[in-house]
Amino acid sequence: MTIPDSLRVLATIRDFIRWGSSEFARAELTYGHGFVSALDEARYLVQHALALPPDWPDTYLDAVLTEAERESVVEILQLRIGTRQPAAYITRESWFCGLPFYVDERVLIPRSPIGELVGNYFEPWVDSSRVRRVLDLCTGSGCIAVATQYAFPEAEVWASDISRDALEVAAINLERHDLAGRVRLLESDLFDAMPGERFDVITCNPPYVDAEDMEARSEEFRYEPGLGLAAGTDGLEVVDRILDAVGEHLAEDGVIFIEVGNSQGAMVDKYPQLAMTWVEFEHGGDGVCCIRGEDLQTVAEPRAERA
Repeated sequence: MTIPDSLRVLATIRDFIRWGSSEFARAELTYGHGFVSALDEARYLVQHALALPPDWPDTYLDAVLTEAERESVVEILQLRIGTRQPAAYITRESWFCGLPFYVDERVLIPRSPIGELVGNYFEPWVDSSRVRRVLDLCTGSGCIAVATQYAFPEAEVWASDISRDALEVAAINLERHDLAGRVRLLESDLFDAMPGERFDVITCNPPYVDAEDMEARSEEFRYEPGLGLAAGTDGLEVVDRILDAVGEHLAEDGVIFIEVGNSQGAMVDKYPQLAMTWVEFEHGGDGVCCIRGEDLQTVAEPRAERA
């Protein structure tokens, strides 16, 4: 591409980050796929176009770009504006727990606050020294399962999903992290393909977007697969099924961490008898609860009565 004359005044990395963030703001782009602002996303895309790592020092931001580099930077910034694709789908890369992952439109872009739980070895809700088996239910790209295997190298980690497309992406990430022979991938509609299997920890970022929020999604969020988002009128269609069955798949003293996002209020209202601990995150995020296996018996009888 040819750089427009109006942009010839831009010379440094800093110049293009500033210009990109201004253009993003004018285009009223929306974020939430790993970045919270136009400035953060513009910087990421500029550095990606220049093959610079995300932690590139600020001292190099005043480096002057070559003509070819300027063209690459302008092209990727204009692509973000013109298509409204989330940055991760443009670069085919996302970061989670400090680790790089391949992503495309077959999976949601990693952004779950469950990553902070993994980084803390699920403490204080779990005695990390006793974690032997972990299941990442609705694994998507496999990012939580991969990060968990890094955190618990001696543990047996499973990763399951109903979507064969998602599992193909997860397999790419297992290969990328040399974990293809360690993390077990399983195609399963929740627990259907794992009868009798029990785990010390289950992590789950299931579909939890209610019908109203699905309808209100911005263009950026419409690029993501609806199968990983839509969860009925109250956002709990999948969570209901998980709670019905998960008690049979938790080991003694086992726990499940479920992310329900904006459906937190609906879950509290729907399950007033269920002991849930809502996690407070140091680095942002909410809507994740911890439920102990011993407390799940309070769910079955009231639900049966309602049915």
